[in-house]
Amino acid sequence: MSKNKLTTVGYFIKRLRDCGYVTDKVFTDFSNSDARSWCVVVDPKNTSVFITCYNNHNYFGEEYFELHDGGQFIPSRFKLKTSSIETIIEYLVKYNINNKSSTYGKKKEINE
Repeated sequence: MSKNKLTTVGYFIKRLRDCGYVTDKVFTDFSNSDARSWCVVVDPKNTSVFITCYNNHNYFGEEYFELHDGGQFIPSRFKLKTSSIETIIEYLVKYNINNKSSTYGKKKEINE
């Protein structure tokens, strides 16, 4: 069985985009002494939820995600320990974070 790649920023973004969420990478160059691995923003033109991935924060091997939007829709500094993108999506839906961008389900046109 292959290793879960949810803590890989590219995989995380791809899975959210596949579900219709507008998602952009914010930052991935944290120092080695920082427990944060990367940060993305979901639904940047509306709710602007920042999701930060943490690795080895309190103990070695610990991985979790922090969802933060300044307390607008999501409880302040909401932390979620999961290895499933479906769980993250369930919480986004629970807190009414939009997952239907204008490009959802449309094929990209290539202009030559």
